[in-house]
Amino acid sequence: MVSTFLKSASLGLLVALFGCSEPASEQSPLETTPGVSLNNVKQHIKILASDDFQGRGPLTHGEVKTVGYLSEQYKALGLTGAYKEKYLQPVKMAMVTANQNMQLTIGDLSFVAGKDFTARTKQLKPVIDVRDSDIVFVGYGINAPEYNWNDYKNIDVEGKTVVVLVNDPGFATQNDALFTGNAMTYYGRWTYKYEEAARQGAKAVFIVHETAPAAYPWGVVESSNTGTKYTLMDNNLNANELPVMGWLTLDATEQLFASANLNYQQLKQAALNDDFKATPLNLKANLAFKNEVSHAKSHNVVAQITGSEAPDEYVVISAHWDHFGTKQTDSGPKIYNGAVDNASGTAATLEIARIMNQIHQQTPFKRSIIFANFTAEETGLIGSQEFASGAVVPTKQMVGLLNIDGMNVLDGTDYILQYGKDLSTMENYLAKAAKAQGRVVKMDPRPQNGLFFRSDHFSLSKQGVPSLLFMSLGDTDPDYIAHKYHKEADDYSPQWSLGGVKQDIELIVDIASQLANNGDWPKWTSDSDFKAKRALDKQ
Repeated sequence: MVSTFLKSASLGLLVALFGCSEPASEQSPLETTPGVSLNNVKQHIKILASDDFQGRGPLTHGEVKTVGYLSEQYKALGLTGAYKEKYLQPVKMAMVTANQNMQLTIGDLSFVAGKDFTARTKQLKPVIDVRDSDIVFVGYGINAPEYNWNDYKNIDVEGKTVVVLVNDPGFATQNDALFTGNAMTYYGRWTYKYEEAARQGAKAVFIVHETAPAAYPWGVVESSNTGTKYTLMDNNLNANELPVMGWLTLDATEQLFASANLNYQQLKQAALNDDFKATPLNLKANLAFKNEVSHAKSHNVVAQITGSEAPDEYVVISAHWDHFGTKQTDSGPKIYNGAVDNASGTAATLEIARIMNQIHQQTPFKRSIIFANFTAEETGLIGSQEFASGAVVPTKQMVGLLNIDGMNVLDGTDYILQYGKDLSTMENYLAKAAKAQGRVVKMDPRPQNGLFFRSDHFSLSKQGVPSLLFMSLGDTDPDYIAHKYHKEADDYSPQWSLGGVKQDIELIVDIASQLANNGDWPKWTSDSDFKAKRALDKQ
């Protein structure tokens, strides 16, 4: 059904729908009193997470209702559109579905899609065909000058197939002196593995799956990589993207290395050393698969308060509006309403906009403030990637980003979670604002999962914008991750106290207000590509 809808959308139907704004659902008038109105927040969540919005799936009628509602709310608050004075920023997207009737052959070995490996692409081609591609094991596939680490040194992988390990050497050794120990760096993320291999000219990449360093079982890999995937589109049909983005099971990997008369476990151990040398397997990979490709436009919602003295400098407050939409099952349709993830964060941006606009009317902010609600976060941070391209404002003019991805809808706490450590001076703002509330900063209890690299703010971080992530997915509700996260049960509850929402809205308003007035440009403190990008922008 999705594919059929998108083909219609690509002919202009969806664009036409987005040109009009549907009436909002029936609602009580919003409160205009100073301070946080939990009634406002509750009403926004209840509406956005209602069945009427069909799970807020991108490129569906649920998107039409969602972006229409958000646009109306920002307009009613008196904010202006931030994209060419409009509230909707178009996000040109493609959907690529790889036919799973594919087979990977290497020498005498044949691997079965889904069971032994997965493969997909962002290239918008009807057929991907890799033939007689030399295979090279490149360890962790990391090129990180700040850690004096380069797995690609002295090896040319142009046109070749590379096999890489998941995560990074710090996790494997639990050595705090190696990368950042147990805490995952971006070099450990699967997204980085593909990006670096593409920069090196590889034709195909297969990441070796092991449950502990990946932080999820093979079933997650299979379900995430064998269905329809969204991607941004360029004018060259994404020809510069990696042709094959793949995973291999551990069992398939060990078979592969054994057929090359190599010991996988020994080579994996050798890859923990900075003097590791990439190892050719002296085997060739063959893989071909067909793709069904269709396209349409989704939209970010962007609104702004214009600064009085430095209107071309921007503080950004964001949250993704999308969730997983409606899925058809044998027992009927299931609506994934995503009340906590992320109707709660989207509702918070509306309430923060209301509060900050009231402050602005009394004492104008010196800098501008953009409120951005991104599309397609759940399918690859796509809306935020488009926002980071600079079509709304150049990233070099963004002072900092405060991103909300799931709020604590239960009672308030005596702490605030921090994701990432010693990354930027934005952390100083977090500590100061928390202290003013009588709270302490508590570090991410699961740093090995690399959550800092898995939400929309990271699209901006990669472009040099210092960012903070506000996320409470199960930290105060142990049942949430097990039974509600990304499931049909993530529904609105009138029993929520929203004490945590109130705390965090007040904290975000505090930080954003400081940045909007004090003239500071937060800095990256750890050496990274992000720090280098910001330094280059400031030259």
